[in-house]
Amino acid sequence: METPIPFYAKVALIFIGLFAFVYAMYIGQRIIIPILYATITAILLNPIVNYLVGKRINKLIAISIAVLLAVMVILCICYIISSQLNMFSETYPQLKEKFTQTSTDIEKWASGKFNIRQNKIATWVKENEGGAIDNIAIGEIISEAGRMAVVGMLIPVYVFMILFYKTLLLEFIRKLFRTEHHVAVTEVLTNTKKIIQSYLVGLFFEMIIIAVLNSAGLLLLGIDYAIILGITGALLNIIPYIGGIIAIALPMIIAFVTKDSLTYSVLVFFVYIFIQFIDNHYLIPHIVASRVKINALISVIVVLIGGALWGIPGMFLSIPLTAIIKVIFDHIDSLKPWGFLLGNIVPTATKFYFIRQKINSQPISAVKNVN
Repeated sequence: METPIPFYAKVALIFIGLFAFVYAMYIGQRIIIPILYATITAILLNPIVNYLVGKRINKLIAISIAVLLAVMVILCICYIISSQLNMFSETYPQLKEKFTQTSTDIEKWASGKFNIRQNKIATWVKENEGGAIDNIAIGEIISEAGRMAVVGMLIPVYVFMILFYKTLLLEFIRKLFRTEHHVAVTEVLTNTKKIIQSYLVGLFFEMIIIAVLNSAGLLLLGIDYAIILGITGALLNIIPYIGGIIAIALPMIIAFVTKDSLTYSVLVFFVYIFIQFIDNHYLIPHIVASRVKINALISVIVVLIGGALWGIPGMFLSIPLTAIIKVIFDHIDSLKPWGFLLGNIVPTATKFYFIRQKINSQPISAVKNVN
């Protein structure tokens, strides 16, 4: 006779397993993150490979063409960003001088406002600047840059291998489950592929539109480094909710430092708010909308968790991974309530409300019978 496991023991086992899983994800991030990015990229490139294979092109050549196209697109984006950064570096001395002057003005204002001598404020600022600079390990930065370069070269290799062994990997996943579950497994894999493809394609077009709108708005206002700020804002906008706030702050700071009037910072704020309104009410619903909807509360939570676990790469991965998890939950009966929690379908009233109303309207004897 089997002894039932107490509820507290089940909860303890769940938390121990969850802790072990999260810890493994954290310590293995250098291996896991590139594989996840490569998998998502391979799913995105899969229609191109299928199209080329359908045109009677050899599979190896078709995969090579798709990977090469993806690498060329990324290199073009990097070239545009690097060219703008070069322009930024050329005018850096003037920007630094303007920033120093602005800092001096702020110190004078703070000295008069809070009755603190200006030299004390300047000394405090210099001490903190020196401490921050001392804390930067140049060797660690170079080492991290080297690791990122290695990962950047490995991802195309991973993408190529995943596309080449696609049928092997899919059949392996099917063999992990019993025959009666193969239909559900196939449905989960199909929906997952559709979600990632629709989400990433929509996100790519949204990013281009936002970059154009940001750059155009900043150029009309005469803000320096308009293109690099517009592209940076579009990239940050990919991070749900949090990225939009940072994207507004950067051009406002540049406008405050490079312009003589605070009016430009206010105008930048309203321009970006208008662009965010267009993005939230038109672009996201019509371009980025995918088959699976994640509610705003869960989106914010998973973005913060992704950032705490894997940093900025985790923020980018959080939404598509959550969408995949929701698809899996929706196809497992015992996990469907969790899938419902992740979704954005909000019931007008819960059944508990109607049950409570029904119980309250009954006599005391009937309530005792119900209990």
